[in-house]
Amino acid sequence: MNIDLHTHTIASDGSLTTNELIQRAVNSGINVLSITDHDTTSAYQQLPAITPQSLTIIPGIEFSTQWQKTDIHVLGLNIQIHNDAICTGIALQRQARMERAERIAEKLEKLGIENPLSGAQDIAHHNNIGRPHFARHLVKVGATSDINQAFKKYLSAGKPAYFRQQWSPLFQIIDWIRSAGGIATLAHPAKYKLTRVKLYALVDEFCALGGEAIEVISGKQIPATTRDLTKLCQHKALLASCGSDFHQPGQSWTELGKYPRLPKACKPIWDKW
Repeated sequence: MNIDLHTHTIASDGSLTTNELIQRAVNSGINVLSITDHDTTSAYQQLPAITPQSLTIIPGIEFSTQWQKTDIHVLGLNIQIHNDAICTGIALQRQARMERAERIAEKLEKLGIENPLSGAQDIAHHNNIGRPHFARHLVKVGATSDINQAFKKYLSAGKPAYFRQQWSPLFQIIDWIRSAGGIATLAHPAKYKLTRVKLYALVDEFCALGGEAIEVISGKQIPATTRDLTKLCQHKALLASCGSDFHQPGQSWTELGKYPRLPKACKPIWDKW
Protein backbone atom coordinates (compact mmCIF):
# COMPACT_ATOMS: atom_id res chain seq x y z
CA MET A 1 0.00 0.00 0.00
CA ASN A 2 1.24 3.46 -0.90
CA ILE A 3 -0.21 5.84 1.70
CA ASP A 4 0.07 9.63 1.82
CA LEU A 5 -1.75 11.33 4.69
CA HIS A 6 -0.46 14.90 4.33
CA THR A 7 -1.16 16.87 1.14
CA HIS A 8 -2.38 20.32 0.10
CA THR A 9 -4.46 21.95 -2.65
CA ILE A 10 -5.23 25.52 -3.72
CA ALA A 11 -7.77 25.59 -0.86
CA SER A 12 -4.76 26.54 1.29
CA ASP A 13 -1.20 26.96 0.04
CA GLY A 14 -0.94 24.20 -2.56
CA SER A 15 -0.83 24.78 -6.31
CA LEU A 16 -3.16 22.02 -7.57
CA THR A 17 -6.94 21.79 -7.54
CA THR A 18 -8.59 18.88 -5.77
CA ASN A 19 -9.09 17.02 -9.06
CA GLU A 20 -5.51 17.67 -10.15
CA LEU A 21 -4.16 16.39 -6.83
CA ILE A 22 -6.29 13.25 -7.04
CA GLN A 23 -5.16 12.57 -10.59
CA ARG A 24 -1.51 13.09 -9.61
CA ALA A 25 -2.00 10.72 -6.66
CA VAL A 26 -3.43 8.04 -8.95
CA ASN A 27 -0.60 8.52 -11.45
CA SER A 28 1.90 8.25 -8.57
CA GLY A 29 0.44 4.92 -7.42
CA ILE A 30 -1.07 6.27 -4.20
CA ASN A 31 -3.69 3.94 -2.69
CA VAL A 32 -4.69 6.01 0.36
CA LEU A 33 -4.75 9.81 0.31
CA SER A 34 -5.67 12.52 2.79
CA ILE A 35 -6.07 16.16 1.74
CA THR A 36 -5.00 18.16 4.78
CA ASP A 37 -5.29 21.80 3.84
CA HIS A 38 -4.45 24.43 6.44
CA ASP A 39 -7.47 25.22 8.63
CA THR A 40 -10.03 24.29 5.95
CA THR A 41 -11.81 21.30 4.45
CA SER A 42 -13.14 23.13 1.41
CA ALA A 43 -11.17 20.89 -0.96
CA TYR A 44 -13.60 18.11 -0.10
CA GLN A 45 -16.42 20.15 -1.60
CA GLN A 46 -14.61 19.80 -4.94
CA LEU A 47 -14.23 16.01 -4.91
CA PRO A 48 -15.27 14.36 -8.17
CA ALA A 49 -18.59 12.54 -8.06
CA ILE A 50 -16.74 9.26 -8.59
CA THR A 51 -13.21 8.81 -7.30
CA PRO A 52 -10.91 6.22 -8.87
CA GLN A 53 -11.46 2.73 -7.46
CA SER A 54 -7.75 2.40 -6.75
CA LEU A 55 -7.82 5.35 -4.35
CA THR A 56 -9.24 5.60 -0.83
CA ILE A 57 -9.62 9.14 0.51
CA ILE A 58 -9.30 9.80 4.24
CA PRO A 59 -10.86 13.16 5.24
CA GLY A 60 -8.34 15.40 6.95
CA ILE A 61 -7.25 18.90 7.93
CA GLU A 62 -4.10 20.62 9.24
CA PHE A 63 -4.73 23.04 12.09
CA SER A 64 -2.30 25.78 13.09
CA THR A 65 -1.60 26.40 16.78
CA GLN A 66 1.22 27.25 19.17
CA TRP A 67 3.14 25.62 21.97
CA GLN A 68 5.42 27.75 24.16
CA LYS A 69 5.66 30.44 21.44
CA THR A 70 6.51 27.84 18.79
CA ASP A 71 4.16 27.55 15.82
CA ILE A 72 3.13 23.92 15.41
CA HIS A 73 0.68 22.04 13.20
CA VAL A 74 -1.75 19.30 14.14
CA LEU A 75 -3.34 17.00 11.59
CA GLY A 76 -6.89 15.80 12.11
CA LEU A 77 -7.11 12.50 10.25
CA ASN A 78 -10.24 10.50 9.44
CA ILE A 79 -12.48 13.32 10.63
CA GLN A 80 -16.16 13.93 9.97
CA ILE A 81 -15.77 17.09 7.90
CA HIS A 82 -19.33 18.35 8.55
CA ASN A 83 -19.07 17.90 12.30
CA ASP A 84 -20.14 21.01 14.27
CA ALA A 85 -16.87 21.16 16.21
CA ILE A 86 -14.77 21.07 13.04
CA CYS A 87 -16.95 23.70 11.37
CA THR A 88 -16.63 25.96 14.43
CA GLY A 89 -12.86 25.47 14.47
CA ILE A 90 -12.54 26.28 10.78
CA ALA A 91 -14.55 29.49 11.22
CA LEU A 92 -12.38 30.63 14.14
CA GLN A 93 -9.15 29.79 12.35
CA ARG A 94 -10.29 31.53 9.19
CA GLN A 95 -10.96 34.69 11.20
CA ALA A 96 -7.52 34.44 12.81
CA ARG A 97 -5.90 33.99 9.40
CA MET A 98 -7.68 37.05 8.03
CA GLU A 99 -6.59 39.15 11.01
CA ARG A 100 -2.99 38.02 10.52
CA ALA A 101 -3.17 38.72 6.77
CA GLU A 102 -4.40 42.25 7.40
CA ARG A 103 -1.57 42.93 9.85
CA ILE A 104 1.06 41.52 7.47
CA ALA A 105 -0.40 43.62 4.65
CA GLU A 106 -0.22 46.75 6.80
CA LYS A 107 3.45 46.10 7.52
CA LEU A 108 4.24 45.46 3.85
CA GLU A 109 2.44 48.62 2.76
CA LYS A 110 4.58 50.66 5.17
CA LEU A 111 7.61 49.07 3.50
CA GLY A 112 6.45 50.30 0.10
CA ILE A 113 4.87 47.10 -1.26
CA GLU A 114 1.80 47.84 -3.39
CA ASN A 115 -1.54 46.03 -2.89
CA PRO A 116 -0.17 43.24 -0.66
CA LEU A 117 -3.55 42.11 0.68
CA SER A 118 -5.47 42.04 -2.59
CA GLY A 119 -2.45 40.49 -4.30
CA ALA A 120 -2.22 37.70 -1.74
CA GLN A 121 -5.98 37.15 -1.92
CA ASP A 122 -5.83 36.73 -5.68
CA ILE A 123 -2.98 34.24 -5.42
CA ALA A 124 -4.92 32.35 -2.72
CA HIS A 125 -7.99 32.25 -4.99
CA HIS A 126 -9.77 33.99 -2.10
CA ASN A 127 -9.35 30.92 0.09
CA ASN A 128 -7.40 30.94 3.38
CA ILE A 129 -4.43 33.30 3.16
CA GLY A 130 -1.01 32.24 4.43
CA ARG A 131 2.45 33.72 4.35
CA PRO A 132 3.33 31.76 1.16
CA HIS A 133 0.70 33.78 -0.69
CA PHE A 134 2.35 37.02 0.41
CA ALA A 135 5.71 35.55 -0.59
CA ARG A 136 4.44 34.82 -4.10
CA HIS A 137 3.06 38.35 -4.33
CA LEU A 138 6.44 39.79 -3.34
CA VAL A 139 8.05 37.78 -6.14
CA LYS A 140 5.34 38.84 -8.59
CA VAL A 141 5.85 42.56 -7.93
CA GLY A 142 9.63 42.22 -8.07
CA ALA A 143 10.30 42.94 -4.41
CA THR A 144 12.24 39.67 -4.10
CA SER A 145 13.73 37.23 -6.55
CA ASP A 146 12.14 34.12 -5.12
CA ILE A 147 9.92 32.81 -2.31
CA ASN A 148 12.82 31.90 -0.04
CA GLN A 149 14.15 35.44 -0.23
CA ALA A 150 10.65 36.79 0.51
CA PHE A 151 10.64 34.89 3.79
CA LYS A 152 14.24 35.77 4.66
CA LYS A 153 13.74 39.47 3.95
CA TYR A 154 10.15 40.08 5.05
CA LEU A 155 8.07 37.21 6.40
CA SER A 156 10.08 35.01 8.76
CA ALA A 157 10.06 35.52 12.53
CA GLY A 158 11.95 38.70 13.41
CA LYS A 159 11.62 40.18 9.92
CA PRO A 160 9.75 43.46 9.32
CA ALA A 161 6.49 42.01 7.98
CA TYR A 162 6.21 39.08 10.41
CA PHE A 163 3.19 38.94 12.69
CA ARG A 164 2.71 36.21 15.30
CA GLN A 165 -0.92 35.19 15.27
CA GLN A 166 -2.59 33.92 18.42
CA TRP A 167 -4.14 30.73 17.11
CA SER A 168 -6.69 28.65 18.99
CA PRO A 169 -4.88 26.78 21.79
CA LEU A 170 -3.58 23.25 21.41
CA PHE A 171 -6.17 21.71 23.75
CA GLN A 172 -8.97 23.27 21.68
CA ILE A 173 -7.53 22.00 18.40
CA ILE A 174 -7.28 18.46 19.74
CA ASP A 175 -10.79 18.65 21.15
CA TRP A 176 -12.21 19.69 17.77
CA ILE A 177 -10.52 16.76 16.09
CA ARG A 178 -11.60 14.21 18.67
CA SER A 179 -15.17 15.56 18.67
CA ALA A 180 -15.23 14.92 14.92
CA GLY A 181 -14.15 11.29 15.40
CA GLY A 182 -10.64 11.94 14.13
CA ILE A 183 -7.13 11.20 15.35
CA ALA A 184 -5.05 14.20 16.40
CA THR A 185 -1.60 13.81 14.87
CA LEU A 186 1.43 16.01 15.51
CA ALA A 187 2.68 17.02 12.07
CA HIS A 188 6.38 16.88 11.11
CA PRO A 189 7.79 17.02 14.69
CA ALA A 190 11.40 17.34 13.52
CA LYS A 191 10.73 20.55 11.59
CA TYR A 192 10.09 22.65 14.70
CA LYS A 193 13.81 22.57 15.52
CA LEU A 194 13.14 21.91 19.19
CA THR A 195 15.73 20.38 21.47
CA ARG A 196 15.14 16.76 22.38
CA VAL A 197 13.99 17.80 25.87
CA LYS A 198 11.50 20.33 24.50
CA LEU A 199 10.21 17.96 21.82
CA TYR A 200 9.52 15.30 24.45
CA ALA A 201 7.81 17.93 26.61
CA LEU A 202 5.63 18.95 23.66
CA VAL A 203 4.68 15.35 22.99
CA ASP A 204 3.94 14.75 26.68
CA GLU A 205 1.50 17.66 26.69
CA PHE A 206 0.10 16.61 23.33
CA CYS A 207 -0.64 13.14 24.68
CA ALA A 208 -2.10 14.46 27.94
CA LEU A 209 -4.55 16.57 25.92
CA GLY A 210 -5.70 13.63 23.82
CA GLY A 211 -3.25 13.51 20.92
CA GLU A 212 -2.78 9.97 19.66
CA ALA A 213 -0.23 10.00 16.83
CA ILE A 214 2.84 11.69 15.39
CA GLU A 215 4.07 11.98 11.83
CA VAL A 216 7.14 9.75 11.85
CA ILE A 217 7.76 10.26 8.14
CA SER A 218 7.37 13.70 6.53
CA GLY A 219 8.60 13.74 2.96
CA LYS A 220 12.19 12.77 2.28
CA GLN A 221 14.20 12.83 5.50
CA ILE A 222 17.49 11.49 6.74
CA PRO A 223 17.50 8.05 8.43
CA ALA A 224 18.60 9.54 11.76
CA THR A 225 15.42 11.62 11.92
CA THR A 226 13.31 8.55 11.20
CA ARG A 227 15.11 6.58 13.92
CA ASP A 228 14.64 9.37 16.48
CA LEU A 229 10.94 9.78 15.75
CA THR A 230 10.40 6.02 15.78
CA LYS A 231 11.93 5.86 19.27
CA LEU A 232 9.75 8.77 20.38
CA CYS A 233 6.68 7.06 18.96
CA GLN A 234 7.48 3.83 20.78
CA HIS A 235 8.41 5.53 24.04
CA LYS A 236 5.11 7.43 24.18
CA ALA A 237 3.03 4.52 22.80
CA LEU A 238 1.76 6.65 19.94
CA LEU A 239 0.40 5.72 16.54
CA ALA A 240 2.59 6.59 13.57
CA SER A 241 1.59 8.49 10.46
CA CYS A 242 3.35 9.33 7.20
CA GLY A 243 2.92 11.89 4.46
CA SER A 244 4.71 13.92 1.84
CA ASP A 245 3.45 17.39 2.87
CA PHE A 246 3.00 17.86 -0.87
CA HIS A 247 2.30 21.43 -2.02
CA GLN A 248 3.29 21.61 -5.65
CA PRO A 249 5.02 19.69 -8.43
CA GLY A 250 8.74 20.17 -8.80
CA GLN A 251 9.63 19.79 -5.13
CA SER A 252 11.26 16.36 -5.15
CA TRP A 253 11.63 16.23 -1.37
CA THR A 254 7.84 16.48 -0.90
CA GLU A 255 6.54 14.54 -3.90
CA LEU A 256 3.44 12.41 -3.41
CA GLY A 257 4.30 9.07 -1.84
CA LYS A 258 8.03 9.45 -2.50
CA TYR A 259 9.37 8.91 1.00
CA PRO A 260 10.60 6.02 3.18
CA ARG A 261 8.05 3.55 4.49
CA LEU A 262 7.14 3.48 8.16
CA PRO A 263 9.57 1.36 10.19
CA LYS A 264 8.14 -1.99 11.24
CA ALA A 265 8.57 -0.98 14.88
CA CYS A 266 5.80 1.62 14.46
CA LYS A 267 2.09 0.97 14.82
CA PRO A 268 0.45 2.59 11.77
CA ILE A 269 -2.36 5.05 12.38
CA TRP A 270 -4.52 3.32 9.78
CA ASP A 271 -4.72 0.24 12.00
CA LYS A 272 -7.46 2.12 13.88
CA TRP A 273 -9.62 2.66 10.78
